[in-house]
Amino acid sequence: MRKILVYLILTLFVQTGFAQIDRSTYPAPAPAREIKLGNADSFVLPNGLKVFVVENNKLPRVAFSLVLERDPILEGEKAGMLGMVGEMLKGGTKNRTKDQLDEEIDFIGASLSAGSTSIFASSLKKHQDKVLELMSDVLYNPLFPQEELDKLKKQAISGLAASKDDPNAISSRLASSLNFGKDHPYGESESETTVNNITVEDIKTYYQTYFKPNIAYLAIVGDITKAEAEALVNKYFAKWEKGDVPSKIYSVPAAPQKNVVALVDRSASVQSVVNITYPMEMSLADSDYLASRLLNYILGGGSSSRLFMNLREDKGYTYGAYSSIGADKLVTSFRANASVKQTATDSAIAEMIYEIRNLRDNGITEAELESAKANLSGSFGRSLENPSTIANFAINTERYQLPADFYATYLQRLNALTVADINAAAKKYLKPDNMYITVVGNGSVIQENLMAFGEVQRFTNTGEPERQIAMDADMTPEAVIEKYIQAIGGEEKARSIKTSKLESVAEVQGMKLNMIYVYDETNQAFSNKIMMMGNVAVNTVVKDGKASVTSMGQSQELTDEQFEAIKMSMFIFPELHYEGLGYSLELEGIKDVEGEDAYKVIVSNPTGSSQANYYSVSTGLKIKSESAESGDTFYAEYSEVEGVKYPMLLTVKSPAIPMPLESKVEKIEFNVTIQEGDLK
Repeated sequence: MRKILVYLILTLFVQTGFAQIDRSTYPAPAPAREIKLGNADSFVLPNGLKVFVVENNKLPRVAFSLVLERDPILEGEKAGMLGMVGEMLKGGTKNRTKDQLDEEIDFIGASLSAGSTSIFASSLKKHQDKVLELMSDVLYNPLFPQEELDKLKKQAISGLAASKDDPNAISSRLASSLNFGKDHPYGESESETTVNNITVEDIKTYYQTYFKPNIAYLAIVGDITKAEAEALVNKYFAKWEKGDVPSKIYSVPAAPQKNVVALVDRSASVQSVVNITYPMEMSLADSDYLASRLLNYILGGGSSSRLFMNLREDKGYTYGAYSSIGADKLVTSFRANASVKQTATDSAIAEMIYEIRNLRDNGITEAELESAKANLSGSFGRSLENPSTIANFAINTERYQLPADFYATYLQRLNALTVADINAAAKKYLKPDNMYITVVGNGSVIQENLMAFGEVQRFTNTGEPERQIAMDADMTPEAVIEKYIQAIGGEEKARSIKTSKLESVAEVQGMKLNMIYVYDETNQAFSNKIMMMGNVAVNTVVKDGKASVTSMGQSQELTDEQFEAIKMSMFIFPELHYEGLGYSLELEGIKDVEGEDAYKVIVSNPTGSSQANYYSVSTGLKIKSESAESGDTFYAEYSEVEGVKYPMLLTVKSPAIPMPLESKVEKIEFNVTIQEGDLK
C-alpha cells in the first residue's frame, strides 16, 4: 500500500511540476556572488621589504616566496646571463659549499630554489627557522664560483644546440624577435657567443644592483600567524640593506602595417609549425583584461574554441589549434598556433586568418559567452584551493596598483560582461591584416603556396634574416656533386672502394654507445649495429632488396617506401649512385650552415621521399644533411683514409633525441672482406 501511495504522489508531482519545465533551454545562471577571500595580512620592514602572510594550518608546512619587482633588462652581448643567476646563487656561500647546502636542504626535507628575480623555500613548520637560515645565507652570502658558471655555460650551449633543431623553439624565438625586435628584452635571444661572454663579474654586478629589499615582496603561506611571521622576517631580513635600483624605459613595439610572412626553412620537417602573432598592450590593470580572457577562450582557448573545432574537428589539419593573449606590465603579444600537416600548411593558415577575421567582424554568440564564462569561473574557483593564490593576489594588487576588491569582485565583473563588450574587444584587439605569419617547415614544399598571404621573408633557426647569397647562374646540382667527389679524392678512388667496416662511439647521458657499420656495395648490402654495454640494442640490415630493423629482440621488415628512404645508407659515398638509381637533384641556392656558406641540393628518390644535402662552397665537402626520417646530420673533421677523405665526426640533431648526438669514428677500413655473419 505504501509503495502505491508513493507512486501516486510522484506521478502527481511530475504532472504538476516537472511537466512545466522547458528542457530545450538552459536555466538562467544565478547572479555571481562576491567572493569572500581570506585576507592576506601585510606589513613593511624599514628597509622597504613588503611582506604578505596567509595563514593556512591544514598542513604543518610553511612556504616563503621572495620576488623582486624590477624592469625588464636588455642583456645584449651577455644574453643568457639572467637564466644563470639562480643556479649561481645556489652554487655555494661563504658558510657552505654547494654540496653542503644541498645536503642540509635534503636532511630536513625542504626545498630551496632561486632565479634572477626570486628565491623560494618551503619546509615543515618545525624546520622553518632552519630553512630561513639557509634561504638568507643564499641571499646574503653567495660566492658565485667560476666552476659553477663554467658548468652552466656548457649546459646552456648544449641546450642552444638542441633548440636549433626544435621546430617549436625555433617558432617561438622567431615570433618574439619579430614582435619585439632584437633591441628589446622580450625579443633578444642568446647564442653561443653571448653565453661565452658571460663572466662571474657580470653575475655579481647584477646581484649587487638588483637584489634590494625596497623592490622586493615576501609572501609567506602556511601554518604560521602574522605575529610569528613578523618575528621571523625581522630576524632574517631586517638587516638586508636597501639601495637605488635603475629603471629602464623601452619603446612600445607596434604591429606590422600589413601581414608579413616569415619562413624558417627546415627540410627535415614533416609538419609545419604555424604561429600567427603580433605585439599588443594588455595587463591586469587594463579595463579590458577580463574581456580579453573571454575573447581568447572563444577564439582558441580550449578544445571547444573556434580554432580547435575548425582545424582539428572539421578539417583534420592538426591535433590541436590554440590562441593566447598575454598580460604584462610592459608589452605582450597575441598568438595563434598549430602544428599542421605539411600539405595543408596554406589551407590551415587561411582558416586561422578566417577565424580571427570572422570573430572581429561578426562577433560572438550568447552561448559562446556563457561557455567561456563558465570555464573561466571554474578555473578561478579551482585556483582558490591553493593557499598561495591569496598571497599572489595580494602581491599583484600591490604590483599593478589594482583596486582593493579586484579579486573579490572577479566573478561579478566577469559575469557582467555582455556579448557587446566582447565584440568591442574583438574589434579593438584582433588584427587580421596586421600580423606576422610565421612558419617553420620544409620550404621547398610550402614556400610557393605561402606567397598567397604576402611576400615571403626567410629567416634562420635563430630568428635572424636569412642571408641572400649570390650564386653563379650556370651552377648546377650535378656540378656541386662533382665538386664534392673531387674534394674527397676523385671519382676513380671513391669508386674503387667496394666494402668498408667502420666503428664509432657516442655517449648519451653518460652511457656509451658503440656503432658498427658494414658496407658491401658489390652485393648492395649494409648493416648497422648499435651496441649498449656489449649487447646489440638496435640492428638495421639492408640486403636482397629488403630492409629490417631488430630492437629488443623484435624484428620488423620495412615497407617498400621505408626501404627506398633508407636505401642510401648502404652506400659508402651515396653521391656516386644518384644518377644510376634515378634520383633527381635540385639546387636551391647557397645557404648559411652554422656560419659557413653551402650549396643546398634537394635529393629525391623515385617514390617522392627526399633529403637536403649541404656542400661547402669553399671546400666542396658535404657538411650537413636533413631528412624527415633522421633529422639533421652534420659532418666534420674530414680525414684522409687510403687516399679518400671521410668525416670522422657526425652530429645528429633530431626532436626524437633530447640532445645532439656526437658520433666519433674510432676505426675505419676500406676494401675489407665481408663475412656472411657481418650482415646479420
